[in-house]
Amino acid sequence: MAAQQSRFQQLLDELGVPMDAQLFELALTHRSYAYENGGIPTNERLEFLGDSVLGIVVTEHLYLTFPDYPEGRLAKLRAAVVNAVTLAEVARGLELGPMVRLGRGEVTTGGSDKTSILADTTEALIGAIFLTGGMEKAEVFVHHIFDPLVDEADQMGAGLDWKTSLQEVCANAGHPMPTYLIEESGPDHDKRFVARAVVNGVEYGSGSGRNKKQAEQEAAGKAFTAIQAAAQAAEQASRDEDPLTDPGAAAAATA
Repeated sequence: MAAQQSRFQQLLDELGVPMDAQLFELALTHRSYAYENGGIPTNERLEFLGDSVLGIVVTEHLYLTFPDYPEGRLAKLRAAVVNAVTLAEVARGLELGPMVRLGRGEVTTGGSDKTSILADTTEALIGAIFLTGGMEKAEVFVHHIFDPLVDEADQMGAGLDWKTSLQEVCANAGHPMPTYLIEESGPDHDKRFVARAVVNGVEYGSGSGRNKKQAEQEAAGKAFTAIQAAAQAAEQASRDEDPLTDPGAAAAATA
């Protein structure tokens, strides 16, 4: 198990965040495993605690970082990063799935990669960090993981999702609305989807996920970034060519 823990443990070591060994084990104990092993304690109480810790740290960060945003915008930003899908992606990035202690039924149905189980485990681990090192260490961990996600969400459109943002940038650029090419693979209990966003006949980077919505969101994000970067580059090139926006060129033109 030590090898499986390495990625998560490495992050804790880098951040200087301690983790009590017993709390760590408890945070990884799903109720299905507990049921099959004599009703031992589960991670559900730690999950409850971690959910509250995560919420207050992210909420404070939003409040202090965006002083001009109204309550509604702040609430949407928080919902965009504190949700089961995002928490599960965090868990996958830290390779927590193989470490979660599951009952046989969950193991056979791919429980180690289920969004709900991974999201709950992430919150339980935050709760364990809080109990081990207090709010200070919990904040270090949460800020490291979630601050970049907040920044990413803030770049989205009013709807706070990449598909809406892509529609907005297409409308502004005079492009037709995007479409999506979808491929799926895997058995029914473990489907995988790959999506490609198509704008004006151009296919952009693919997105993947356990459902179509997740795959399309990732593909839309890549297309949005590419189209926005191209528009900014074109705007900059236009400025460089315009003597009125380049004092040096303007001086040369009047010399």
